[in-house]
Amino acid sequence: MSTNDAPNLILGTAGHIDHGKSSLILALTGVDPDRLAEEKKRGITIELGFAQLTLPDGRTMGVIDVPGHEKFVRQMIAGATGIDVALLVIAADDGIMPQTTEHIAVLQTLGVRSCVVALTKIDMVEEEWLELMTEDVRAFLAATPYANAPIVPVSSRTKQGLEDVREAIAAACTETQALHTGESMRQPVDRVFTIKGSGTVITGTLWSGTVRPDDVVEILPSGKRCRIKSVQMHGSDAPLAQAGNRVALNLNDVKTTEIRPGDFLATPGLIEPTTRFDAQFTYLDTAKTGRPLESGARMHIAHGTKEVIGRVLLADGLKQLAAGMTSYAQIRLEEPLPVSMGDRFIVRTYSPVHVAGGGQVLLAHPRHRTNLHGEQLVLDALTDDNVQAAVENALGLQPQPVTTHDLARFFGMDSNLMGAYLSAAVESKRAVALGDTSEYFTSPATKKRAMGQIERTLIEFHSANPAEPGMTKEALRQQCFPRMDAACFGFLLDEATAANIAVAQGGLIGHPSAQGAQQKIEKQAAEKLLTCLREHAATPPTLSELAHEVSVELPLARRAMARLAQEGAAYRVSSELFYDGAFVDACKQRMAAHFRNGGDGSVGSLKDIVGASRKFAVPLLEAFDAEGFTVRDGDARRLK
Repeated sequence: MSTNDAPNLILGTAGHIDHGKSSLILALTGVDPDRLAEEKKRGITIELGFAQLTLPDGRTMGVIDVPGHEKFVRQMIAGATGIDVALLVIAADDGIMPQTTEHIAVLQTLGVRSCVVALTKIDMVEEEWLELMTEDVRAFLAATPYANAPIVPVSSRTKQGLEDVREAIAAACTETQALHTGESMRQPVDRVFTIKGSGTVITGTLWSGTVRPDDVVEILPSGKRCRIKSVQMHGSDAPLAQAGNRVALNLNDVKTTEIRPGDFLATPGLIEPTTRFDAQFTYLDTAKTGRPLESGARMHIAHGTKEVIGRVLLADGLKQLAAGMTSYAQIRLEEPLPVSMGDRFIVRTYSPVHVAGGGQVLLAHPRHRTNLHGEQLVLDALTDDNVQAAVENALGLQPQPVTTHDLARFFGMDSNLMGAYLSAAVESKRAVALGDTSEYFTSPATKKRAMGQIERTLIEFHSANPAEPGMTKEALRQQCFPRMDAACFGFLLDEATAANIAVAQGGLIGHPSAQGAQQKIEKQAAEKLLTCLREHAATPPTLSELAHEVSVELPLARRAMARLAQEGAAYRVSSELFYDGAFVDACKQRMAAHFRNGGDGSVGSLKDIVGASRKFAVPLLEAFDAEGFTVRDGDARRLK
């Protein structure tokens, strides 16, 4: 891997109090990470410290120095969430201590893959003791993911072994990948302060994406949006910061009371904080209590740089979990956290407080349940890092089509990335896209069930209403899928129409099999209505009266009369008044002859030609005007 291609990585210290973490960072970087007066006075690290390390190949990496005291494990966890390579510091004169064990548990739970062990204070022990201690450390690491980690003897005071530590860190960097990836910006906040003349500044490790001056970001969980005035890395202004770097951001129009350590910055709309998530959880019991974890236990849940109270509910009726065991669990929180799929979290016992384990977020917005049923397939796929299979299985569990955003929220995933997974599923025929612009997605099986539901509903409707051509789209939606939005149902209906399951006619939706019977009924009604119209000739009744006279229901009469008018067998004057078409044609012929022979166009003369009183003649004459057969000129008419 070339220097240019290498990822930006963060180095983080870990280890027991007074084992020389800060002294080693000072010796490696020239920067004292203990910045507080109290830290210097007491000789211990209280808050996170930061520095920059130059590697032998010229690359630099950010360094996070964490507290080692048992009272500050929370701060240690906050710092460890952003690191990619761990520098585990163990004093040669002291050996493995309680916080060594806790810190190792935090590192492995957070998924930190690479570790370098610095065996410090070697200037204070004999060579024989150093060899014995090296063997003890190797034995301790054997049961952890860091069994093959290099163990480098070093003295911060004499500088012996310092370059060996630097070389070991460089080698670890070439063998690891950035823990956090993604195109969208995510950054947990670990410090908030004010710079006179600049305003509010926050610092943190940029987990994913990039950040530039003038970018707009969202503060979570509050949802407030703000603009970034400037970006700094290692004390210098930067036009762009990439994931894996320690970053300081100067925020515009944000008070220090509106953002605090533990908050998150993210691309607007990227993350919706959640009060529960599904996870793969491992119980570690670092306090060595010997007791199993009871399902539903109230715990401290640490994610990013924030810790909240929550409960760990084991899946599928599991009552307890023994130390070292792993299970699916739903974590229910008393405060929302902005988690995303794949994020790591730490769990600490409620009281007394000890690291109890942790795991990885699988689903960010699951249903409120612990019995998994079909969702276990989704969790299994995520555990196997097969996100494509997880997306396809999750789509199959949805009772109706969903949008890209809906499914991205369920997983806690960037919508653009979810869109890519859905497109791949459509291409492989394991998903169906609805709408011209693929606005909704569903599985082939769900689509098939939906088509069947629409068809059954239409057939049942026609069985109960044989004279009706169909039902309105909204009535059909309410009967089939009352919780589905109208746009989604419209796309499903388009699919049903294309599959010849439904037919749209005159604003109504019917089933193709009912068309023949309905058309027959409509034709019979039309024949009755037309016969009656001919009998009334110049003085037809209203359509309502006509329907009553021939014993045809009014809705059917309207459809039948509309068809007669379309065919020319009836002449429409208004929605309630129709004439026999043959009668109207004869009337027009007599009127044309009247005008050719010099007859006048007064209503009195024309009503005699129609053969009806003004009540019937005037509406018909006005219809002739509207049609363009005649033109009104004052009180008279003439042929156009």
